[in-house]
This record gives sequence, structure tokens and C-alpha cells, in this order.
Amino acid sequence: MQNDLLYQIALTLIPNIGDVNAKILINHFGNAKAVFDARQKELETLEGIGNIRAASIKNFTDFSKAEEEIEFINKFKIKPLFLTDKEYPQRLLNCYDSPALLYYKGNTDLNSSKIIAIVGTRNHDDYGKNICEKLVEELINEEIIIVSGLAFGIDSIAHRTSLKNNIKTIGVLAHGLDRVYPAQNTALAKQMISCGGLLTEFTSNTIPDKQNFPGRNRIVAGISDAIIVIESGLKGGSLITAELGNGYNKDVFAIPGRINDSKSEGCNYLIKNNKAALVTCANDVLENMGWKKIRKPTFKKQRELFIELTTDEKIVTNILQNHEQIHIDELYFKSKLSSSAVAQALLMLEMQGIITSLPGKIYKISP
Repeated sequence: MQNDLLYQIALTLIPNIGDVNAKILINHFGNAKAVFDARQKELETLEGIGNIRAASIKNFTDFSKAEEEIEFINKFKIKPLFLTDKEYPQRLLNCYDSPALLYYKGNTDLNSSKIIAIVGTRNHDDYGKNICEKLVEELINEEIIIVSGLAFGIDSIAHRTSLKNNIKTIGVLAHGLDRVYPAQNTALAKQMISCGGLLTEFTSNTIPDKQNFPGRNRIVAGISDAIIVIESGLKGGSLITAELGNGYNKDVFAIPGRINDSKSEGCNYLIKNNKAALVTCANDVLENMGWKKIRKPTFKKQRELFIELTTDEKIVTNILQNHEQIHIDELYFKSKLSSSAVAQALLMLEMQGIITSLPGKIYKISP
């Protein structure tokens, strides 16, 4: 295991590779060690790799940083999550630029059934604070995990309110797990480890440079089922996270504000341009996501006499029969089919009236 981890960390350290190419390499070779053992000519033939990246892999010999990281991981009991690991966040894995390797310290399942990201401005006012606290409090007993970026402002309020109400919360960091930024949130971060966790793609000794934050935001968006924006200007991390969420086909919601309030410009912009649905309370989010408890439907077995299903359609139908309703990301995970195969099966099943689609990319067997 330690030998596998050495090569996994090293893969993330090779110049010119990055996450997208790392996934290409792992999909082809199966594991990180096999990438390093591959012949340069074989590497060069892979789409997206080519001569320069192949040379970078073969010329990489400094494994000392990877060895140091393993020592850090073992000392502080950090959980490394490689993209082939079962515990790796499957929602995030469906994003094309998901990190090849994550570092996690916490006690919460990152593949829990319901995860919501709450983001917003660092310079909030009382309106944003009150809305954020109220919204989180309304999610008690809904078994939802709250994700945010552990920044000042709305992020911190979301985390603190979650802890206060015994709701699990995860902070995604733009630096290594050897520090907390901002430092004023150190005590908050320690609390979160026992009721949620801290997650990052960055190795230890990585400082919170400006260029790291967009990458952090993509994890916040990718790991979640939905994103709620509470107070945001027209520029900044919250709008970036919302745009990323739209690109990942996530559900995006925004709290409206006064039209002359600069702190609500971003939220109003998202709503006006159909990039976010307007919500005013947690119940709006639950209804949009199809998370309100409903009566379990009965599948009409006689339909099978008249409709011949394909293999993929049978796989999807069997999964749906065992759930009142299910999100498309969980269907990807449970079916082991490609996203295009799942989409095709869902389309055909819906056209035949066998399944029903709900808001929030939720599906269920038709009553």
C-alpha cells in the first residue's frame, strides 16, 4: 500500500501532467506504478500525452517529496484518496478535471447520499449571516452534509452553524493540511475534524497562493449535489464556484437580495440569467432536489411483458426499483456504466413511461 501511495503522490508531482492527463494515464495503465514503468514510446502514443509529457514522466526521479508526504500522512493520520479508491468522492470523479489524489482528515463518508455546498462573500452583512444561519438550521434531521471553503464570511458561518446543530460539515482547503487559512479559523477546523472533516488536493507545505483557490472551488462544486450562493458580488470565488457547478451539471441556487445592494449583485445576476434557481429557505432547496419524503411507488411488473429492455436499461431499472428516488451521480456509481450509457438508458426508460425524472437530476420508478 505504501509503495502504491509513493507512486500515486509522485504522479501528481510530475511537471506538465496535471489531473486530466493523470486520469488518462491511470485509465490506460491501471495504476500509478505502471505509468512509471511504461516505455516512453507507449506513453507518447497516448492521446493528450505526447513527447513532452512522456519525457517528463521518464525523467522524473525525485521521489523524496513523495516520501516526505507519506511520513506526514502517517504522522497525522491523514487519509489519502486516489481516484481509483472506493472512498474517493464519486461525484467529484464524474468531473473531467477532478484531482487525481486527495488528502482527507475527518470522519464523514464523502459519498454520503446528500451533500450541499454553501458559499458566499467574505464581507457579509447581517442579512447574509441571518439567512445562512436560518437555512442551515432548517436542514437539521435531513441527513445532509454541508461543504464550504473555510474562508471568512459566509463559509465560516455555514461551518459554525452546522457544528452548532450537529450537522456534519466539510471544509475544502486551498493549501496543505499542515496549516489552516485563515489562521483565525484554526479552532473551527479542529472541531470540524470530529464532525465532518478537512479535504484538500495539496500536499503539506503548500501555502494558500491565490492561484490555488479556483482549484479549491472546483472541488467544492464537484463534491456536492447542489450549490447555494448566499450574498456575493459580481466577482469572486462564489460566482466561480456557481459557474463551475453549472459546468458540472450541478443544481445551483441563490438567495435574492436588494437590487441596489452590491453584496447581492452576484446572486441576482445568477437568478436573472437562469444560472441559479431562486430560493428563500431550505424547504425550497429540498423540493427542488426531490429530497422531500414521498410515498414509495409500486413498480408495475406487467410492463415487462410488453417492453423489451436493453442490458443497460435493465441495470438502471433494477437500481431504481431498490430506491424511492436516486440522483444521477449515484446511478453512475452503482451501475458502473459510462455517463453516456446511463443517460441513454434514462432517456429511453422515460420515453417508455417506466421512470420519471424529478428536479435536481433525480429519478424514480413511475407510479
